[in-house]
Amino acid sequence: MAASNTGAAAASGTASAAFGAEGATSMTLAEEFLCDLDEDEDNNAEGEEQASAPMTREAAAAVERAVKDVAAQGAGPMEVTDLKATDAKDIAKLLFSKRLEDLMKKVEHFSSIERTEAFDKTVNLESNEEYQLMQQANNMAVDLSNEIEALHKFMRDMYAARFPELESLVPLPIEYAKTVLRIGTETDMTRVDLADILAGPTIMGVAVSASTTRGKPLDSETYMKVIDTCNMLLRVDATRQKILDYVESRMLFIAPNVTAVVGSTIAAKLMGAAGGLNLLARLPSCVIQILGQKKASLAGYSATHYRMHTGFVYDCDIIKSTPLDLRTRACRLIAGKLTLAVRVDNNHDASAVTGEIGRKLRDFVVKRIEKWQEPPPAKAVKPLPAPDDKPKKRRGGRRVRKMKERYALTDVRKQANRMQFGGVEETYRDTGIGFGMLGAAGSGKLRVTSVDKGLLKKVKKDRLTSTMPGTRTAAGLRSSGIATSGLSSSLAFTPVQGIELENPEARKAKLQQALADSHNYFAETAGFKKS
Repeated sequence: MAASNTGAAAASGTASAAFGAEGATSMTLAEEFLCDLDEDEDNNAEGEEQASAPMTREAAAAVERAVKDVAAQGAGPMEVTDLKATDAKDIAKLLFSKRLEDLMKKVEHFSSIERTEAFDKTVNLESNEEYQLMQQANNMAVDLSNEIEALHKFMRDMYAARFPELESLVPLPIEYAKTVLRIGTETDMTRVDLADILAGPTIMGVAVSASTTRGKPLDSETYMKVIDTCNMLLRVDATRQKILDYVESRMLFIAPNVTAVVGSTIAAKLMGAAGGLNLLARLPSCVIQILGQKKASLAGYSATHYRMHTGFVYDCDIIKSTPLDLRTRACRLIAGKLTLAVRVDNNHDASAVTGEIGRKLRDFVVKRIEKWQEPPPAKAVKPLPAPDDKPKKRRGGRRVRKMKERYALTDVRKQANRMQFGGVEETYRDTGIGFGMLGAAGSGKLRVTSVDKGLLKKVKKDRLTSTMPGTRTAAGLRSSGIATSGLSSSLAFTPVQGIELENPEARKAKLQQALADSHNYFAETAGFKKS
């Protein structure tokens, strides 16, 4: 101790010298830390001197009385398993305790009494003897569950030398104990029937693992310890089940609303897992939903059918009658309503004795699940609006005509929209855009010469006026009705006489007469003439 103090002082001096002027005015951080170390060493020295002092007689007597009380009451829920236990009886102390024996006598006594009415909640319910027994039974069920886990660990450690893979294949204590009793020292798994204990995929995994296991046979003494532990574990489980059956028979009277929602069996399991009605009422719905969740054991198989975040609530009748795709959603809904029912029962209200609130909550859950299963409403056919027969305002005038001409379909577009009958339409590269009738004449030109429609109308009107008989000419005189071409001439070139003087009017009259004769000859009313 003196050497350590000397070293600390030297280190303190070195630190103060390193910090210089700042260390002279105030204590530095390093000096404070070294002072704290010195104080801790002084306190430890004082504690060692006090610990070395002999214990007084009063303190020794108090410790001895506490040890005797614990031994008399048996194992508690938080007791740690003795690491030096060599037998199952060293672990299953609660099974042979006076506490469990007295509790089972009371359970048998009250089980023989048939109850027809609920507990009187107008008075203090905690003073009721049977209600106190219910609370003790719930606590005892929790303690027995802890003892089952301890026995399972003890048995698993011993049997791992024979079949180490069985621990991962069968994780539940009860199933593990029954499987160990059924297998024993058998090496041929075809002679072992596990159909009434395990599921089909698990049996297959156990059979395959047993044929390739690296375990070794157990000696006779260890094997007998394993068998005794299995039998004791099943005995503890039977005692626990008897207590839960009694609690289940009284659930309708102690928690009528919870029983109305999920049934007496699930209600008893929830109370047993939580440790009583009061503790169950303190839990949120997300915890109540997973109470009693089992450890997954896939054994190398698919996790498709593995139920995650499910406990005792998942096994109620409402969930079983719900489709698979809605069960997780329904489980959350039931857990929420179950939380309300538990708190109503824990409130000890006289109006909640009949369980009417629980029945209303159950009806609400059932109707909500039925609502989820209803098909969506059919899409309504929207009728067309009533036609408006009022005349619409149409705008006319030069500006509207110009606008229509500006947005009118061009001649090029009209030709492109047309198709030639029996012909192949030309397309522009690989775009699929066709040219229609553009360039169909064989010229190869796609441009269409636009003609002014106004000019065409004017030309047609002029031609019609000029061909009508008795019309007035540009000089103001009436013509004879026969239009004379300005390019006509009285000179004709013939191969016989060369240039010949001819009357153009007479020649034109001769041609008209020839046309008239041909028309009369091919007319529909023309007949045959005698020559």
